[in-house]
Amino acid sequence: MSGDAGSGPAPLLVLNAGSSSVKFSVFDAGADESIAGRLHGEVEAVGRIARLRVSAADGARLAEAPVGAADYAAAVKSIHAWLDHNVADAGAWAAVGHRIVHGGERYAEPIAVDAAVLADLDALVPLAPLHQPQQLAAIRAMSAIAPGVTQVACFDTAFHRGEPALAQRYALPRELSARGYHAYGFHGLSYESIVAALPSIASASMHRRAVVAHLGNGASMCAIDCGRSVATTMGFTALDGLPMGSRCGALDPGLVLHLLRHEASDVDALEMLLYEHSGLLGVSGISSDMRVLLASDAASAREAIDLFVYRIGRSLGSLAAALGGLDALVFTGGIGENAAPIRSRVLNDARWLGLSVDAAANLRGGPRISRDGEPVSAWVIASDENLVIARHTWRVLAQTRGLST
Repeated sequence: MSGDAGSGPAPLLVLNAGSSSVKFSVFDAGADESIAGRLHGEVEAVGRIARLRVSAADGARLAEAPVGAADYAAAVKSIHAWLDHNVADAGAWAAVGHRIVHGGERYAEPIAVDAAVLADLDALVPLAPLHQPQQLAAIRAMSAIAPGVTQVACFDTAFHRGEPALAQRYALPRELSARGYHAYGFHGLSYESIVAALPSIASASMHRRAVVAHLGNGASMCAIDCGRSVATTMGFTALDGLPMGSRCGALDPGLVLHLLRHEASDVDALEMLLYEHSGLLGVSGISSDMRVLLASDAASAREAIDLFVYRIGRSLGSLAAALGGLDALVFTGGIGENAAPIRSRVLNDARWLGLSVDAAANLRGGPRISRDGEPVSAWVIASDENLVIARHTWRVLAQTRGLST
């Protein structure tokens, strides 16, 4: 049974499937378009020793326990089973919103999912193999659990679709570009969250031209002018740009061809190498986790960190050029929000852009971590992808039912 979007607060469920976890949130949505978080949780280590954690909106822990989650469908079933036993109206979802990494050429706006949409998104799995299959598995699992509930796909690529044509173009034959072979960009829901949060934190004059660094196991950066994406480091797939936890980031295409001819046994092996065994993990030979590398004395760990910081600096310079100047740098994501040493190194390397670091504020985690009076400000802001998904889901639901929001 689904809730009635016109009869006061109705629960929205958000499922955000990642490469090894499913984050989820329950929001209350009102007819006035108000969205209020009720609880948040995660099933982590899907396929391994999975654990369910749930917290109330105020951070109070509600549950923590091992669960049987051999795959993503099982993880979603575990989430729904806990909600069904502990949330009175869990069987009356107004709608379920999902993060979908790749929307391809066709999907530039959130959309209610039907069989045709699902088939289109299945065809994009090769472009986002670490995330798209899991996210589609979550949609299918919810269809089995609650077949009458509207499900809404919200795309990480959508935020970047308004970029200038030149920013999206590759120097490929025109017929290939016309068939969708161009840069899409990712982490758009995170960037959208930062754009929404910035005005309440900094004056408009301080962030008109901003670079946001979404640094985590997946990492990218985006140049944002007056709230709109201008350029970003990821491209056709989420493999491009910065080195990541286990992804290589930008490579010479000639090197990829050479690896395919001389090192990888086939395309699948090459894909595994570039997505699963490169990045911080590949360079360090120790871990894909920045926390582990920062705590290590190994020279290879230092080299992985050095490369990560160096590539951030190069990308920052490029994105500032795309903006024609820089007013603010924002750090977000697991590393961006929590790794003060990384933030400090990035800011020190970017002194030439007018950035500085307030050491005490940086250790506190901000929100402002640059010194007063400097020409460019620096910030730490937590993104809330699930809130963005909830807002999009409620609007799509209202449009589907012919309601006003």
